[in-house]
Amino acid sequence: MQQFDVLIIGSGLAGLSLALRTAEHKKVCLVSKRRINDTASDWAQGGIAAVINDDNDTVEAHIQDTLTAGAGLCDAAVTELVAKQAKPAVEWLIEQGVGFTREQDDSGYHLTREGGHSHRRVIHAADATGHAIQTTLSEKVRTHPNICLLENHIAVDLITTRKVTQTKIEQADDNSCLGAYVLDNHTGKVITIAAQNTILATGGAGKVYLYTTNPDVSTGDGMAMAWRAGCRMANMEFIQFHPTCLFHPHAKSFLISEVVRGEGGLLKLADGTRFMPEYDERAELAPRDIVARAIDFEMKKRGLDCVYLDISHKPLAFIIEHFPNIYRRCLELGIDMSKAPIPVVPAAHYICGGVMTDDKGRTDIKNLYAVGETACTGLHGANRLASNSLLECLVFGHTAAEDILSQPTKLSPQLPYWDESRVTDADEEVLITHTWDELRRFMWNYVGIVRTDKRLSRALHRIHMLRNEVHEFYSNFKVSNDLIELRNLLQVAELIVESAIARKESRGLHFSKDHPNLDADAIPTVLVPSNYYSLLDSDHR
Repeated sequence: MQQFDVLIIGSGLAGLSLALRTAEHKKVCLVSKRRINDTASDWAQGGIAAVINDDNDTVEAHIQDTLTAGAGLCDAAVTELVAKQAKPAVEWLIEQGVGFTREQDDSGYHLTREGGHSHRRVIHAADATGHAIQTTLSEKVRTHPNICLLENHIAVDLITTRKVTQTKIEQADDNSCLGAYVLDNHTGKVITIAAQNTILATGGAGKVYLYTTNPDVSTGDGMAMAWRAGCRMANMEFIQFHPTCLFHPHAKSFLISEVVRGEGGLLKLADGTRFMPEYDERAELAPRDIVARAIDFEMKKRGLDCVYLDISHKPLAFIIEHFPNIYRRCLELGIDMSKAPIPVVPAAHYICGGVMTDDKGRTDIKNLYAVGETACTGLHGANRLASNSLLECLVFGHTAAEDILSQPTKLSPQLPYWDESRVTDADEEVLITHTWDELRRFMWNYVGIVRTDKRLSRALHRIHMLRNEVHEFYSNFKVSNDLIELRNLLQVAELIVESAIARKESRGLHFSKDHPNLDADAIPTVLVPSNYYSLLDSDHR
């Protein structure tokens, strides 16, 4: 058994920032499923929304833009907290050495504008902001003497007092997190890690859909583990589909940043006709849910494979300066965005819901925190405002760290080892690959941008059948990375569908053809595990 003060599962911005903020006074273990930089944070192109220039912008305007995008479901207090902490969060990154893009005359930082924002307030590092931040912070984590980095390790499940005592805890307050079981992908062995505090920072679950802008590691691990441990989940039906993912047979999950539209890019049909003004007076700068539905409607109405994003009317020098990575990648695929429009389609991008937390990242289970996309803090409501995601990672990484640092250090109890005495090596892996493919396809077709009651019912029926098959497989064979991810994706898919079925209206990112109207009251969707944990994991683990 390995023992630490703080166990952080996930190496994106939320996990890295929290690790650095706690490591001066705590012994930290950071678990990364692959290499430390294989995260959705590293792929983030746009930037961080923050009121840096008070001359033209206000924190109140940032708050209002966030509330408007969230369609009535944002937590007002949390939104105010995040907007007020945005500038200090960015300043902390600058202190760490992150090189944000400056104005040409070096008078300050260049701020861009994205959909849903009333002002230019998005600070960025060209069109690869996430990579610039991730690279800077990960190097600090690698060299920090108080941080143990475990790469190519995947968490299997949380260890709680309920699990250790094998007794059912009726009240969530009586259940505490003691650490986690973690699979070492190098050796195939499951190790036991005990910790006074455990943080879930595993990101989202975009891989539950066939088309996504997310990296392969985005399989909802933290959400699934928290649910199995007894945490409530909120607003899982609100899946943000990014309007503009590059449509090309050789491009995998490559995002065309919203900044392209923020800097004048226009959405067009193949004949050059614009269509966004017909859907919203803000046209290309409307929030993502509106733009994604408009593209989806145009594609289905006209039988199109894609639409086009055109910024060729801007000078080449402007394009190279603002979008160097997008320009280079498109050019590699034979698309010169300075001369021709870019073919794009919507793709699953971000889950606004997640593990319910308070403003310090605390979950229903004592000593268990959730930060970043894994969590539902109340900031995003029914639709996330562009470039609020990296900001959320920073703010709640900070508030969670403060809460953890306020606690005296305690020794963890001896925990049971992972028991593989009644399982064998899997004789074949075809169930995993086939089920993964089937899940992603029917989630795209039945639980996509536009939903119906019938489609959701079909999806839930298939999920229950597949979950039972995978649980039987999990119960009889040794765990593997692919099996853990599939098990988690099935759980997250069920939570998404159950939440979508429960919402009998259309709000924000959830649009139902059977319930197209907006209810007068905005009410979060909250799922409670109750007796769920007695159904699974009761055999040999």
